[in-house]
Amino acid sequence: MVYKKKNSFINLTGEKNASVKLILNKIEKLDISNSKQFNDKQKKIFLKIKDELLFKTNNEFNLTNNIIDELNITDLDDWPNYLIHRYRYEVYPDKKILDEYPPYLQIEPSSICNYRCVFCFETDKSFTTKKNGYMGTMKIDLFKDIIDKAKGNIEFISLASRGEPLVNPEFEEMIKYTDGKFLNLKINTNASLLNESKCHAILSSGVKTLVFSADAADEKLYSKLRVNGKLKIVLKNIELFNSIKEKDYKKKKIITRVSGVKYSDEQNFQEMEKFWKSLVNQVAFVEYNPWENIYIQKPNNINTSCSDLWRRMFIWWDGKVNPCDTDYKSTLQIKQYNGDLSETWLSENYQLIRNKHLNDKRQSLKPCRSCNVI
Repeated sequence: MVYKKKNSFINLTGEKNASVKLILNKIEKLDISNSKQFNDKQKKIFLKIKDELLFKTNNEFNLTNNIIDELNITDLDDWPNYLIHRYRYEVYPDKKILDEYPPYLQIEPSSICNYRCVFCFETDKSFTTKKNGYMGTMKIDLFKDIIDKAKGNIEFISLASRGEPLVNPEFEEMIKYTDGKFLNLKINTNASLLNESKCHAILSSGVKTLVFSADAADEKLYSKLRVNGKLKIVLKNIELFNSIKEKDYKKKKIITRVSGVKYSDEQNFQEMEKFWKSLVNQVAFVEYNPWENIYIQKPNNINTSCSDLWRRMFIWWDGKVNPCDTDYKSTLQIKQYNGDLSETWLSENYQLIRNKHLNDKRQSLKPCRSCNVI
């Protein structure tokens, strides 16, 4: 079974504060033809977006629930820029279009996690054993340099990857540094370490989407799937976040989401939605991608190119640049971060991997030969 990274949501509910028709009416009135903010290439992309959305010229780009929710928290003046970058994320990877910068950048504050979820590579002891060198947290100076280089070039940023970002002792300073720099900044957290100070830091930063990773609606199943986790602690912390937002940050535009991995038949999305919908804006299930111990799994004979090679780039806590997080031991490492995101994205090492995928040689790459992502 293949795992489509672009459409990994099995279910996603949102508030749907504005109808598609209202959104389209606003998009129709947007005109950037005389704007000095955008270059000719971006203006052409935006015209194409309008054609596709307003006249259904093809089915490459659509207003999904998630895009509608993101538009609703984005200032109208920023809609053209948001849509251009969202289009690059949604459409370019399928067409294998390589832009100057990646559509999406994932920065890893920490590879360390306090959980041992049954569906995660954190269960691989050769990965989590400290002496093997995979465990650590990103230093603030490295983080700031990456943010400075990404600003104005990449609008979609995620502060998460292999570990729990809130483990990083400099997490609060990190997210405060992002304020006002990106249109779409996301954090994924299990919420177990969320406290008053971190709530204030998130709500006073540039974070636009806060994802709480949870896969169940009862303590027994939650603890079974998220080993070391306690649902009652997570609930208490999310309620704390909501109370602080309501009291001190009423005007803060942020999407909150509970997102779970659909791992077993014991999980029920209707129960998840009923349990969580009063606490967050969105409830979602994503497909299970069997990446734990990927390096010892048998080849799967998939030769379809992985779209993530044209969609996102990962920078680990120690500055390693990697093409994906399925390769959690960095066997495909592109290079060490050197301050030039564009040069790295277009580098020979990256292109060698892309070419193998394009030329039906995916099975020659480990762990690509055992990975289901396309």
